[in-house]
Amino acid sequence: LGPRSYDILIGTAILDQIGPILGKIGSGMRAIIFTNPEIDKLYGDRTRSSIEKAGFQVDTVQIPEGEEHKSLASAEKAYDCLMEFNCDRNTILVALGGGVIGDLTGFIAATFMRGIPFVQIPTTLLAQVDSSVGGKTAVNHPRGKNIIGAFYQPKVVLIDLETLSTLPSDEFRAGLAEVVKYGVIADPELFDYLNENSERILKLDSECLSRIIETSCAIKAQVVENNFFN
Repeated sequence: LGPRSYDILIGTAILDQIGPILGKIGSGMRAIIFTNPEIDKLYGDRTRSSIEKAGFQVDTVQIPEGEEHKSLASAEKAYDCLMEFNCDRNTILVALGGGVIGDLTGFIAATFMRGIPFVQIPTTLLAQVDSSVGGKTAVNHPRGKNIIGAFYQPKVVLIDLETLSTLPSDEFRAGLAEVVKYGVIADPELFDYLNENSERILKLDSECLSRIIETSCAIKAQVVENNFFN
């Protein structure tokens, strides 16, 4: 992806490494976490602790859960918060959550002060293998989903497999369906691997999860590389 390239880090205990990773991204020492109340309860303190230990000043903006909150109204409230926090172009936004949080945070990062850095920390399997990769950021409009947005890449995507342990089973299976789609369309070996290791995957075996997420991200990255604006 040339100048748009970025790393995707996959593993366990990634949340504890966020601070040092952010320290390598830019010159600022201010970070704003965007998340929803439920994810904040589960992983907010751990994320904030890692970032603060790296010397950052950290604030949190909570966005209610649900697709209806991926809106210009939510973005406007977020802009108000960023201005109240005296954020500048060196401030790093941290998207901690699923696809709604990732899309909304990316859109805010792309448009606030004409663009500030952000990182993705997707906490759902669907976001890990799809929406966090590719740089498509957007909010919804009453007349169309994702109709207002920007192509804007994160500085890094951090995938902590441990976050899947608190994901409802139906949401995990929804993400797994996306992985199956990758296998059917682009990678027969991935499809065979899913069939052969379905029980281990459903038991959240870290080795299996790491492999299917890495393979899915590689396929998505190739699609984006072929046509960034597709």
